[in-house]
Amino acid sequence: MSEGRPLKVHVTGAYGLIGNLTYRHLSGKDDYEVYGSGRRTVSSDRIDDEDLLRIPDDRFSLADLTDRDAVSRALSGMDAVVHLGAVPDPGASFETILECNIRGTYNVLEVCREEGIKRLIYASSVMASWGYGQFSEPYVSLNEGRLEGLPDPMPIVKVTDPPRPTEPYSASKVWGEGICRTYHDAHGFSVVCLRIGWVNKQNEATEPFLRSVWCSQADITQIIELALKVTENPVYEVCFAVTDGPHRWVDLEHTRDRLGHDISV
Repeated sequence: MSEGRPLKVHVTGAYGLIGNLTYRHLSGKDDYEVYGSGRRTVSSDRIDDEDLLRIPDDRFSLADLTDRDAVSRALSGMDAVVHLGAVPDPGASFETILECNIRGTYNVLEVCREEGIKRLIYASSVMASWGYGQFSEPYVSLNEGRLEGLPDPMPIVKVTDPPRPTEPYSASKVWGEGICRTYHDAHGFSVVCLRIGWVNKQNEATEPFLRSVWCSQADITQIIELALKVTENPVYEVCFAVTDGPHRWVDLEHTRDRLGHDISV
């Protein structure tokens, strides 16, 4: 709530998988007045049509994040932003990542500064720590399916451990966490950066390494809502957002501690 009225929340990337799940979840709550934007009204191929929530025209803005003026129009009058809009492809070219994930995030932050919007949820990625799975044991063995002899529990990678991006996409997420910290320190933003695990339309994971960093659709929307509530007070946090399960190797205890004890993951 904001001054006795619903919190006006804007979700970027609202026709992506996580964006649409988030819009659906928050719009079902009396505490939020939810808006969305995207560079198109066609849903991501990660969403089945029967699962898509169409956003009313008066709640949706067509806005490419690289277009500063369009972002400004979309975010005008908001109390908080859930910034999910990005290219989610680790194989995307540097040029694409530069425009969408870096310039786009900068535009969102600058417009928030200009509009006086100081509550932000930033969609980082578990891939900010992906190098552990590619280059360090015992995570490499898990990644390659060699499960015999794995420690139980797995040694936990924490948000305080050095990031280990493996390509421009994951590096852009580390950059996003850093620029969000800058706006927290310099402009008083309240920010939670979520290192989101693997969310998929099947809403399941069976392969051991992906299961270890999987996040269910219910958990990601719950985590985002809890993060929104945390931003009512001045904070800067980085938290992993995954579902607890076998061979988990990223820190959920920190997430539970920072986002609230009612978290179910």
